[in-house]
Amino acid sequence: MRLDEYREHDGVGLARLVTDGQVTASELLACAIEGAERVDPVLNAIARPMLGETGRRVAEPLAGPFAGVPFYLKDLMQDYAGLPSGCGSRALHDARAPEHAEVVRRWLDAGLVILGKTSTPEFGLKGVTEPHAHGPCRNPWDPGRTPGGSSGGSAALVAAGVVPVAGANDGGGSIRIPASFCGLFGLKPGRGVVPDGPAHESYLFGASVNGVVSRSVRDSALMLDVLADGPRAGRFIAATRARPPRLRIGYSVASPIGSEVSAEAVEATERAAGWCEELGHTVEEAAPAIDGHALADDFITLFSVYAARQVDEAKQAWGATDSDFEIDTRVLAALGRATTAPEFYASHDRWHGYARSLSEFHDRFDLLLTPTVARPAPRIGELDTPRALAAAVRPLLRLGLVERLASLQVWRDHVRDSLAVVPFTQLANLTGAPAMSVPVHGTANGLPMGAQWVGPPGGEEMLLALAAELEEAHPWADHRPKVSVTTAAATPPR
Repeated sequence: MRLDEYREHDGVGLARLVTDGQVTASELLACAIEGAERVDPVLNAIARPMLGETGRRVAEPLAGPFAGVPFYLKDLMQDYAGLPSGCGSRALHDARAPEHAEVVRRWLDAGLVILGKTSTPEFGLKGVTEPHAHGPCRNPWDPGRTPGGSSGGSAALVAAGVVPVAGANDGGGSIRIPASFCGLFGLKPGRGVVPDGPAHESYLFGASVNGVVSRSVRDSALMLDVLADGPRAGRFIAATRARPPRLRIGYSVASPIGSEVSAEAVEATERAAGWCEELGHTVEEAAPAIDGHALADDFITLFSVYAARQVDEAKQAWGATDSDFEIDTRVLAALGRATTAPEFYASHDRWHGYARSLSEFHDRFDLLLTPTVARPAPRIGELDTPRALAAAVRPLLRLGLVERLASLQVWRDHVRDSLAVVPFTQLANLTGAPAMSVPVHGTANGLPMGAQWVGPPGGEEMLLALAAELEEAHPWADHRPKVSVTTAAATPPR
């Protein structure tokens, strides 16, 4: 099989070729390796190759719905027994996992051939993938820009055609953000649909969930059937074959934190609304009655407490020191340690209020439509910690003056500016709602943009049915980025 032939198929299609005997798993592996060798010198998306394990894997009999399909794990929450789970951090470069994560076990049972692990920001804390441990990951549509985060490495490889689908997870938009920036489909399942474990019962108190990014809706649907707990096997792939009922969709393009939303993001959402109306759905401007500023504060509280836990665990279990962590991680961890138990309890308790408000919205509308992101992909380094902030932070950290740190206007501005790029996605995480990003728009300079739909609890089938309908009416898989396995790779800017 040639690379151009390989790139034409999604994961379901490749597995069918293997099952029918038209191609072998070894041939698919050779294509994926060749593709990675072509594009990764530019994209820097592969954090850890696993070709030794891969060679042994294709020598075994493979069965399952994705038998023989090449696949990458994300280097976060997707442990592979005996190999390090680096989580984008220098501190965990050699932190070997004692056993497979449950999702990895299910992917192996589905017949996937795992080639390696993809890059992620340190502990998945950012909406860009520029870890100091591995260097910036780049967007195939424009190597000068980010593919988003925290599943940026996976999204870059899928968009470039190295694999048709790759492991991802989403604790604040980390499936949907890179899907939007890279022109992919990304579904965040609802809380409790996909198991975590065995290392953790529930990541981020249920705000984070494992999944994938893909070029086709049916790949994400069948992957959810592979991963999900529940008695109705095959229900998600079946949803992609069924015409959805005519839906009531409320849409809003206003940032929940009052920040600027670009003309491209507005146009993408309005185009998505128009497509839905063309398909017979009812679309009306509306939004849940939720205080977006409070939700953003509670999301930052969650991530700061999570950062503190990750840093402390790395120090205790692996002997890490402060110098092993990025400055932003250290700041978040310091703020997390300064958060009292009553403050965190109150913050977490407010999640239920957001969920109630979203439920009241869903009493009137089946789905909520918003931009996935507020603007096209930022340039590499654009969201780095400003030098003035880094200079101010270090002595305060050394002296333990965390309250003074939190009060710095330059720090508040930095947090606000970072979140302003992606203010729409955190709602689904704190409420546990399923949500998806669908490619709907290309900017004047050729960058993809997605639109986000948020569903009610148990709404994954509704979302997938709509996504499949949109995909059939407005296909996106043939849109190719600048850096691809079938094109000459561009040289990244210095």
